[in-house]
Amino acid sequence: LITHSSPIRLRELIRTIRTARTQAEEREMIQKECAAIRSSFREEDNTYRCRNVAKLLYMHMLGYPAHFGQLECLKLIASQKFTDKRIGYLGAMLLLDERQDVHLLMTNCIKNDLNHSTQYVQGLALCTLGCMGSSEMCRDLAGEVEKLLKTSNSYLRKKAALCAVHVIRKVPELMEMFLPATKNLLSEKNHGKCKLFFLSACSWGNVLLVPQLVRILKNLIMSGYSPEHDVSGISDPFLQVRILRLLRILGKSDDDSSEAMNDILAQVATNTETSKNVGNAILYETVLTIMDIKSESGLRVLAINILGRFLLNNDKNIRYVALTSLLKTVQTDHNAVQRHRSTIVDCLKDLDVSIKRRAMELSFALVNGNNIRGMMKELLYFLDSCDPEFKADCASGVFLAAEKYAPSKRWHIDTIMRVLTTAGSYVRDDSVPNLIQLITNSVEMHAYTVQRLYKALLDDISQQPLVQVASWCIGEYGDLLVSGQCEEEEPIQVTEDEVLDVLEGLLVSNLSTPVTRGYALTAIMKLSTRFSSVNRIKKVVSIYGSSIDVELQQRAVEYNALFKKYDHMRPALLERMPIMEKTATNGPTEIVQTNGETEPSVVEAKHPPPVTQPANQVGALLFGIPPMTAYSKNGLKIDFTFERANPNPNIAVITIHASNSTEADMTDFVFQAAVPKTFQLQLLSPSSNVVPALNQGTVTQVIRVLNLQKLRMRIKLTYTHKGSPVQDLAEVNNFPPQSWQ
Repeated sequence: LITHSSPIRLRELIRTIRTARTQAEEREMIQKECAAIRSSFREEDNTYRCRNVAKLLYMHMLGYPAHFGQLECLKLIASQKFTDKRIGYLGAMLLLDERQDVHLLMTNCIKNDLNHSTQYVQGLALCTLGCMGSSEMCRDLAGEVEKLLKTSNSYLRKKAALCAVHVIRKVPELMEMFLPATKNLLSEKNHGKCKLFFLSACSWGNVLLVPQLVRILKNLIMSGYSPEHDVSGISDPFLQVRILRLLRILGKSDDDSSEAMNDILAQVATNTETSKNVGNAILYETVLTIMDIKSESGLRVLAINILGRFLLNNDKNIRYVALTSLLKTVQTDHNAVQRHRSTIVDCLKDLDVSIKRRAMELSFALVNGNNIRGMMKELLYFLDSCDPEFKADCASGVFLAAEKYAPSKRWHIDTIMRVLTTAGSYVRDDSVPNLIQLITNSVEMHAYTVQRLYKALLDDISQQPLVQVASWCIGEYGDLLVSGQCEEEEPIQVTEDEVLDVLEGLLVSNLSTPVTRGYALTAIMKLSTRFSSVNRIKKVVSIYGSSIDVELQQRAVEYNALFKKYDHMRPALLERMPIMEKTATNGPTEIVQTNGETEPSVVEAKHPPPVTQPANQVGALLFGIPPMTAYSKNGLKIDFTFERANPNPNIAVITIHASNSTEADMTDFVFQAAVPKTFQLQLLSPSSNVVPALNQGTVTQVIRVLNLQKLRMRIKLTYTHKGSPVQDLAEVNNFPPQSWQ
């Protein structure tokens, strides 16, 4: 490439590069040509500088570095030849930006060219300043731009208007300088200049322009056919869209401006043709403007009706836009959107995934106490047939809507059971305890619920959340099931052995998860106080005392102990759960400080749902976790004692006891702890900051932890002993292996 006496032309370079068969071959060609260009730049070759910079820009467009040509661009800009200036300014726009100080060297050249006698040179300077001018350059050159904005040359006025936009965005305080010129541009009949002006005016927000904008928009929609600006029968839709967007900005928080544009917006909304996409674009901008400004209620209804018509459009993009817009307005204009409920529900059957998701979200937003039955019927039908990706969100939405608007407890229970039956594998983790709480608190529905759930178990045991709820209910209300006390529907005839057969089947089923087996075993244990088949229950429980599942084994061992040593306590311990009250989900927050690898935990005193996994309530009362020594060094000893929180048995309360066996007090004592992110921990205030000498007293402090299983805790101890500060780190990972749940 560099064997010629003169550099090759750009076209020849492009042709040569295109012959490269591999990336490596192309890269080799580029490197050789760049070397030749660098050599030419060093020789200050003015004859071929323009050609070399043009080739350099092409290589820059291919992704290769071309920064070494920046100064050459400035030299071309300073040239008197138009061809040199054109390449120089193009190179400046591509290779320079305001982050590089080199661009400031252009300021004087641009100023001279803005005052050039040739309009095309002035145009190059305007384009460059509008593309990459920094705030310093814009300040220095704003006066020249403002003069060109007033010129009679339409070519320059267009470019000056675009450049003015950039100047004002960089230096907002210069806006006042350009306002007089904007009024003259507004009165011009040339649509092209007006469109460019509106592009710039969007940055300015002068509410005094509203009457003029309204008049221009009215002339556009009332004017006859104009072949120069007509698009599908609509006069200059691009200009109409620009005006509508600017009106939206100007009227957003201004009552007077909003009132001034209400009539014209109504005219656009009613007179625009909707058979072509051009008209739909204008109507969509009109709707957005109506919704953003302080418009009249009747006008907002008109806008929502337009979106309702969009839902019937064959174009799926228009339907999606309509659903998204309705979703944004449903909270403020709920009744108006409700009128299109049936059309929105029909969109749930759309083949397009995005439209179905938007329709589902909007359908849930429309649910209220008056339409809950009808809307849930449609949404449950959708849940049955929708793709798996929708089931989790749809199930959550049904749960929330049913909890908020359920007309009766029976309807609420039936609805939740329907969801668990059809999409049980997709529901949130808290659905099981929430439904258990609902059933517990619906005293009059216990017999009906346990019968429904028992029948559901006979049909299908693959939906684990449903099986867990059913097991819990059978354990609590199995006596109602076998006694046939159901009044809401015809009672079924079932024996104690049949009920136990079903629960034992869950224990051995391959479909059952370990959690489900825990529910089933606990249910069988509870039935020992409700059924007469105590011997059979004893036998089942004893079998699982040697289960390979540690959780199940521990439950069985503890339940066996109830049959033996603590049999006199069994009826009281296994009596029915009382009515549960919902607890707050958020409590006080405390930051636990730490050093070391374990990350600090921002801990909240959160209360899990009142009923979680089949919690080991029996073990909580019978088997205490023994104390342990967490730290012993330099006379300081830290012991941990354990108990369960009341009323939440899933939270471990660890009390630290700090004792000092040395002859001097340990002052300024601070105990800090941190746990992995998967655990929740709350560290309460200590009883004192002085650990007395010679074991004459202890400092106690309480730690609350959600679940002790596999817990690792890093502790940091700081104190002052005999006038010297002491700091030590330790890790506690030998917590007792007993299951906390």
